Amino acid sequence: MTIYVDADACPVKAEVARVGTRHRVAMMIVSNGGIRPSSNPLIQTVIVPEGPDVADDWIAARAGPGDIVITSDIPLAHRCVTAGAQVLKPTGEALTPENIGAALATRDLMADLRAADPFRQGGGKSFSKADRSRFLDALERALRRVR
Repeated sequence: MTIYVDADACPVKAEVARVGTRHRVAMMIVSNGGIRPSSNPLIQTVIVPEGPDVADDWIAARAGPGDIVITSDIPLAHRCVTAGAQVLKPTGEALTPENIGAALATRDLMADLRAADPFRQGGGKSFSKADRSRFLDALERALRRVR
């Protein structure tokens, strides 16, 4: 069992480290730079080359049944769910075989809407304490399911 973290712009790296350490689970923090390596022996910091989807490709090539992937990237989540891994968004939402298709379709629709209106302003909602709490609970439950 390994926890893979798509670390670029991930707001819950510290929470993953805390919970993963408590459960004594190996963790791979994957990014294309800018992440300080941890002294925690359970955490391996993986720096991949610059480029689109390089970190995603690295995680997707390794994640499978018994693993947990933390990501907001829906195409990466789709690849990992298809490979049998459990996937959590930083908000605690689980992406599963039952809901990943709808999540992928929504992502594609929103990309099309943004492309159709390049002046469209706004972004996602900010990450809250409630999101962090939901994530911690979801990660605990996911680790118990895998064990």
